[in-house]
Amino acid sequence: MAKIGILGGGFIGRFYAESLSGRRGKDTVEVVFSRRQESASRFAKDYNVPYYFTDMEEAVRHAEAEVIVIALPNYQHEEAVNLCVKHKKAVLCTKPLGRNAEEALRMMTACEEAGIFAGYLEDLCYTPKFLKSLTSIQTGAIGRILWAKSRETHPGPHSDWFWDANLAGGGAILDMGCHCIEISRSFIGKDIKPVEVMCWADTQVKPIDAEDHAIGLVKYENGAIGQFEVSWTFRGGMDLRDEVMGTEGTIWINSWLRTGFEMFTSGAGDGGYVVEKAESSSGWQFPVGDEAHELGYTNMFIDMFNAFEQAKQPSETFYDGYVVNSIIDAAYRSARSKQWEAVQLPVWRGQTGLTKPSVFKDYDADHWLIKEEILPNGDKKLILKQKQTGEILEIEDLKD
Repeated sequence: MAKIGILGGGFIGRFYAESLSGRRGKDTVEVVFSRRQESASRFAKDYNVPYYFTDMEEAVRHAEAEVIVIALPNYQHEEAVNLCVKHKKAVLCTKPLGRNAEEALRMMTACEEAGIFAGYLEDLCYTPKFLKSLTSIQTGAIGRILWAKSRETHPGPHSDWFWDANLAGGGAILDMGCHCIEISRSFIGKDIKPVEVMCWADTQVKPIDAEDHAIGLVKYENGAIGQFEVSWTFRGGMDLRDEVMGTEGTIWINSWLRTGFEMFTSGAGDGGYVVEKAESSSGWQFPVGDEAHELGYTNMFIDMFNAFEQAKQPSETFYDGYVVNSIIDAAYRSARSKQWEAVQLPVWRGQTGLTKPSVFKDYDADHWLIKEEILPNGDKKLILKQKQTGEILEIEDLKD
């Protein structure tokens, strides 16, 4: 059983409380911190939390807070982590870990040196569809991964600090690219080193200093490519989609807008909340049966608290958060320079010195097989490459 203190009484803190209450059957939220008295007391009442504070350190050091869950704005993450280090409390931090890789590395190092448990709350790496896809990939169902693409777009975040580049550390890339990068990184292999990034970013709609739309490519040492698409300008709700292409197959995932649950309403009834980032309570709606579970929160906390009890590392660690921040830093540099920018990783714990492996398929001793295709009339056509000369050949196997 874990006794939990949540730092943050807003949107994400409430999602976390919903996910924790009664899910594993034995974890309880005992303490909550919020900057405003009204928010703290209301959160405590809504989730039956016995202790609430407007002083962060009081919440962290409270005897009933065994594990601290950070659900705070980006600019408060390091302060909260340092308080956990000071009071020797296990810590789980929401994404992104830091506003940049320097912050993330300091937090990771502080926790490791203090010997405290630290988990990175990257919920979209725990969705049911992601976990099922990852299992298929790890068992070789679609071969070697060549390309992994992740997209998250919606009309924009829910709190004022997100829109302030100084407080948040960036715009849509930092807010949502952190999800997309870690999803692709997981599919490609988290021990495969990201080496450089090419990124386009712009402010297309919102009157802010940060980017509201971006597309990036992340090149990995083994030749694989990760792609992220993020936007605060997308209309129609939240769009979460992933695609993975391997040498032996393909996976497509639609996690939000098209999940088999669609509803039309004229707007009758009391309207209200439908699902995260929904823009209207009339017309065609796309509800989600169990929102917290479909977003990965329940599986995420099961993994975190099981790992905490068993004194092992969770699937998502502060190290993962640091690597993601490092890739994001390279993306911002590329968006400014319009060039490929190297990912700077002074601490790297994966494989090194990889090259792109050959997956050429032999047709016979003298030829590579490029393509085999059945034509509409049933004939078979083979496209071959002569190994010595490089000549491309076409062979037809005529149907009798």
